[in-house]
Amino acid sequence: MNRAEMLGRAKEREKIWDFVIIGGGATGVGCAVDAASRGFDVLLLEQNDFGKGTSSRSTKLVHGGVRYLAQGNFAFVIEALRERAIIKKNAPHLVRNQSFVVPCYSL
Repeated sequence: MNRAEMLGRAKEREKIWDFVIIGGGATGVGCAVDAASRGFDVLLLEQNDFGKGTSSRSTKLVHGGVRYLAQGNFAFVIEALRERAIIKKNAPHLVRNQSFVVPCYSL
């Protein structure tokens, strides 16, 4: 189905949407998946490609906030880990763990 067909279907719908989410970045898609998995009717609008936003341009990773440990921002790290756990619980088919090798040049 192309963009014009999808827009036509959305315009022809007579029933009111439970949620209309503007922006198909990581947050918008996560909200849409969460709401749809709970049985709500969701319309997700994005002007470009899904995942095109700044949070996905480099890696499309959901981070755990590890770099903020060095700054001593423990509250942010805890919040990031909680959010990551929610995403893994609500959309396990979209999430997978990724291993990394981090070089250490000095101790």
